[in-house]
Amino acid sequence: MLFSPALSNLRNKSKRIDLPMAGSRLCLLLFAALAVCRTAHAGDQDILTDFIVPPGTNLDANFFTFTGLRQSLWGGPKDGSFKATKASQVEFPALNGQSVSYAVLQYGPKGINPPHTHTRSTELLIVVQGKLSVGFVTADNKLFTQELYKGDVFAFPKGLVHFQVNQDPKYPAIAISAFGSANPGTVSLPKTIFGSGIDHWVLAQSFKTDAGTIEKLAYANSA
Repeated sequence: MLFSPALSNLRNKSKRIDLPMAGSRLCLLLFAALAVCRTAHAGDQDILTDFIVPPGTNLDANFFTFTGLRQSLWGGPKDGSFKATKASQVEFPALNGQSVSYAVLQYGPKGINPPHTHTRSTELLIVVQGKLSVGFVTADNKLFTQELYKGDVFAFPKGLVHFQVNQDPKYPAIAISAFGSANPGTVSLPKTIFGSGIDHWVLAQSFKTDAGTIEKLAYANSA
């Protein structure tokens, strides 16, 4: 079979082009695999023992018992405040390496848990007293809201901005939240934005307001 020189040159060029393209695809696959691996290890790390005991700890059943939530399961603030009582790795060392934690959330009348995120965990909330208005915002800026009553459960997806409000003007509300991390990483947006020391001019430009307003917000979130 005869081939013209032009056709032969074209095929040689095609072969030279295919190699870098194949290399690019391989690089993309490797980057994708690396991203999947990093995502898979983004939460709590697995441990190689049944549990982790801090040095000097007297190991008995008391180590696996936490009593700090007893007083937070009834009543609640009488004013418009909000209180979170946590049972995370910090308060309950037995949770280290176990990828779980709890929090009891108490809302006074008109009490608000301001917009925040949990960088390392989904939050699964159940209302045990009163009712709550809750919501979260997706990465594409879509808002999902719901009214929750005693016994209702709501899931806040990992890392998304969310909030809870007790709309009742007279009675408190209580909820219990479970997390898939011993340290879910709570980031309060008001405190992070206005109380972290970001230059007031930057914030004023970002929120299209004046420096005086930013100063008031920074002062209110500095405590």
